[in-house]
Amino acid sequence: MSLNLEEKKAVIAELGAVLVNAQTVVVAEYRGIGVVQMTTLRAKARANGVYLRVLKNTLARRAVSETAFAGLADHLVGPLAYGISKDPVAAAKVLADFAKTNDKFVIKAGAMANFVMSAKDVANLASMPSRDELLAKLMGTMQAPITQFVRTLNEVPTKFVRGLAAVRDKQAA
Repeated sequence: MSLNLEEKKAVIAELGAVLVNAQTVVVAEYRGIGVVQMTTLRAKARANGVYLRVLKNTLARRAVSETAFAGLADHLVGPLAYGISKDPVAAAKVLADFAKTNDKFVIKAGAMANFVMSAKDVANLASMPSRDELLAKLMGTMQAPITQFVRTLNEVPTKFVRGLAAVRDKQAA
């Protein structure tokens, strides 16, 4: 069922609004993927904060034409699913993980602001830790010296108490 002009304008405006806040766009061909698998992919995308949409390529070209992702327009050929995320790694991770289990789902390209990525670049991006994982590692690294310092401070009274207990046991015997 085709869209009328107003619906097309609404889709382009919606996609443009999503692209304004996006860090990454990943494009994948979904030819031969069933409804059940696409529903699974949509649920996984939604859970990871990825905007996943299947669009006509002409509408997508118009939506990306005046954004930082305009270089992606050359890669918009065939039946494509668009994964867009605010997290630079999330869209690549979700679509790459899905592509590993579904051989008919092929990642074609991706883009970050003013940079177009090949399918190999998207796979490399997907292998990177997410922003949350990196923040957790950073916090762990920052807390390690403090934790060790607290343990050291706690060890002094503990050794003192053990020494008193040893003296008490020796005098009692």
